[in-house]
Amino acid sequence: MARHSTFADAGAADVAPRINVLSPSDLREALRRGYADFSAKPSHPIFLSIIYPVISFLLIQAAAGRDLWPLIYPLIAGFALVGPLAAIGLYELSRRRERGEEARWRDAFAVFRSPALANIVTLGAILTAIFLLWLYAAQALYLAIMGPPATHSLTAFFSEILTTERGWLLILAGNAVGFVFACLAFVLSVVSFPLLLDRNVDLRTAVATSVRVVARNPRVMALWGVIVSGGLVLGFLPAGIGLAIVLPI
Repeated sequence: MARHSTFADAGAADVAPRINVLSPSDLREALRRGYADFSAKPSHPIFLSIIYPVISFLLIQAAAGRDLWPLIYPLIAGFALVGPLAAIGLYELSRRRERGEEARWRDAFAVFRSPALANIVTLGAILTAIFLLWLYAAQALYLAIMGPPATHSLTAFFSEILTTERGWLLILAGNAVGFVFACLAFVLSVVSFPLLLDRNVDLRTAVATSVRVVARNPRVMALWGVIVSGGLVLGFLPAGIGLAIVLPI
């Protein structure tokens, strides 16, 4: 976690961190440090991250088994909304390495003993609520544009989406709506989770700091959002297996 380039140390919970101006070089440094964390003991983050491709596969299988084809893409895309929560154990490993402490895979579960656990759970619940709202919005949009699903075949479903005018309208409208949800989750959480782990701040201060970082550095943080979402897309392509490498970095 390249924390020093983002905000200065805060000694107490009622002291808001000072927001600095970021540049693309800070993003390169963050990626360099992420890769260093991963390459130090790659078995640790891979072990912790392999559960996410498994969960993704099970969700897709569940949607397919219940003929909920319209929810497959929203489920995959919605992973980015709860990604920061999913990575909380990896944040802890990075924090320990940054302090020169030993970082074993089981140390990731030290977050359950963190004084900030209640705030982390609350913020996680907020992101989960955003994720569920996104699924509801995606389903409602599908029904409004396409009507009730008329096929039980995945091939026929994708053919209807990709070869019809209303299918392309759904793609454009769905991604536009999803972008709004993604921006909301990103602004609220991009700094909040690591800040809660690393500093003595309350939830309001953590979320406000995340919002302030984005507000002061909109272009750089937008670029970071593109990098993160692009990485998640690459991670999902090989049946989600790539998430075990992309997510830790």
